[in-house]
Amino acid sequence: MIRALALGLVVVVWAAVAYGNRLWPFVNPVLVPTPGEVVATASALIADGSLGRHVLVSLGRVVQGFGLAAASALALGLLVGVWVPLRHILGPIIEFVRPIPPLAFLPMFLVWFGLGETSKVAFIAYTTFFPMFVGIAASLSRVDVMLLRAAASLGASRWALLRHVALPAALPGIVTALRLGFGLALFVIVGAEFMGADAGLGNLIMEGRVFFNPAQIVMGALLLGILGSLVSALLLAAERRVLRGR
Repeated sequence: MIRALALGLVVVVWAAVAYGNRLWPFVNPVLVPTPGEVVATASALIADGSLGRHVLVSLGRVVQGFGLAAASALALGLLVGVWVPLRHILGPIIEFVRPIPPLAFLPMFLVWFGLGETSKVAFIAYTTFFPMFVGIAASLSRVDVMLLRAAASLGASRWALLRHVALPAALPGIVTALRLGFGLALFVIVGAEFMGADAGLGNLIMEGRVFFNPAQIVMGALLLGILGSLVSALLLAAERRVLRGR
């Protein structure tokens, strides 16, 4: 209820600023689209069937890239969390590559994989892997040692320690890393679809810029925010379900 009220307040403030700017212009009214204009633009795109296509195309790319990165980050994060020598080997490499802006590599991904789907999926996977891996590995490394020692003293095997102690204790941090990763995937899909894409929300936003349609730009951004919020809510619900016994 509080979240709905907060979102409603944002819409009210947006409407007040946009419609107030029409009455007393402080910037060009064309540059500040009203909620009504955004809804009208969305309705027109829904009517011709193009909006659903753009959303599905972007969501498909994000799910593929995020899924590949999440699986890799979970697997490698678990290995690093339980095997200290591997952590020492990979640590310097990850810390060297991670600060490099992913957009700096976008042209190279287009050269390596072409203008098709592979370059966009690979770029999303590359961008989202590092923050998720760091978050997962850090969550596992911060598990209370006393919990592990207590379970080990009761005869728990290494696999049992990982499955029944380390993973449940680190799960909130892992879910947070996945949420951040998915949000980042939505962030970079826009850049990926700016180049060599004929569909997707990034392409829709680019069309809005080319044809000077601010309402279409705002609509595309809002849809990305809605998708990110829905996935974040699903991940939190899954976390609560898994940890409902704690």
